[in-house]
Amino acid sequence: MQRRQWMSSLLVAGAVFASPMVFAAEEGPDAMVQRISTEVMDAVKADAAIQAGDVDRIVTLVDTKIMPNVNFSRMTASAVGRFWRQATPDQQAKLQTEFKTLLVRTYAGALGEVKDQSLSFKPTRFRPEDTDVVVRSVVRGRGEPIQLDYRLEKGANGWKIYDLNVLGIWLVDTYRSQFAQEINSNGLDGLIATLTQRNKASAGKAG
Repeated sequence: MQRRQWMSSLLVAGAVFASPMVFAAEEGPDAMVQRISTEVMDAVKADAAIQAGDVDRIVTLVDTKIMPNVNFSRMTASAVGRFWRQATPDQQAKLQTEFKTLLVRTYAGALGEVKDQSLSFKPTRFRPEDTDVVVRSVVRGRGEPIQLDYRLEKGANGWKIYDLNVLGIWLVDTYRSQFAQEINSNGLDGLIATLTQRNKASAGKAG
């Protein structure tokens, strides 16, 4: 159970790797991830409210530091899979909203587990023309080291992260399997309804 909580903690701590700070255009994806993830890990450790699971504080953290630097549209589309092209613009918007809320609320309590962990990064090899890169890291603390990788793409606005890997399991792949089962049974509206219900239940527990 403790290892499962650590994994949940790392998904969030690893996701909080971005900042609205201005940085040099030539900064590589590995340098960006390393600099910001370390910065935010320190901020989480110093924030008692986040460690206590304050959902409002966590949502603010997500909105200000994560969302501007993550291709969340691609992340949601990848999680929904082939069904994304069948969704109407309204359904796509609702799926993005509920998926974001799901991630925040699922791991809100787990942020309190971020205490004495440290990050180390493996060398990242990529060519200047590459537009898709995986940055690999290891989180060390109590217990065995945990693999935490980031998948990034380079677009017009620089590097953005669109997936995370904890212990060999990619976040988007995990949700794609769950979402496909729900869509096959109840359609896209059924998935939206399920996510909405789950988020409301989580909000009730948090309150």
